[in-house]
Amino acid sequence: MKAAAEAGAGPGLLLGTGSVSLVVSSSLNAFRTHKRYSTGLTVAEFKGTTPHRDLLFLTGTGGPPLPVTGDIPVPPSPESLRSFLRQRRWGRYDTEGTQRRADEQQQRWAQEAALAAALPLGARCQVRLPGQPSKLATIMYVGQTDFKPGYWVGVRYDEPLGKHDGSVGGRRYFECQPKYGAFVKPQSVTPGDFPEEDNGLEDEL
Repeated sequence: MKAAAEAGAGPGLLLGTGSVSLVVSSSLNAFRTHKRYSTGLTVAEFKGTTPHRDLLFLTGTGGPPLPVTGDIPVPPSPESLRSFLRQRRWGRYDTEGTQRRADEQQQRWAQEAALAAALPLGARCQVRLPGQPSKLATIMYVGQTDFKPGYWVGVRYDEPLGKHDGSVGGRRYFECQPKYGAFVKPQSVTPGDFPEEDNGLEDEL
């Protein structure tokens, strides 16, 4: 069960000092009711006025639903909701979390760059992807691409187990037959002395 209170344009406009009109809806049915509340209500008091008190979300004119917990005043308007999020550093106002995630991404790219630098073009390799058997291939491209950020390794498989012919999104990165080419992350590639697979054709005359 979920009850949601929406504050915004239309019925969600502030009606006057000390009061706000909210749209109260439930996930159990499609009906909505417009109710007027005092802006001095605490969350505990506000929950007591709703038919479903186990879960409560507050949504504004933008952004995801905000779970409301604790004994705090209900934000009466979109501007108050922004202040509410800013004070608690939630969502886009979590600058420390955003910077931390950006630093972690840069660290992953640095690790990928180091792995990619150890993969020479033309070298034989083994490709291991989660949930798939290992495949033998030749390294045809190493570097960044237009289709996704980070570092990628273009390989030409010994068998038609790939996805393309070395061209992705209209840009050609290397040459190979259709269905023999693929791009994988550097950590999935192990260079080494891997002879090309023998399909037994030499045994037939």
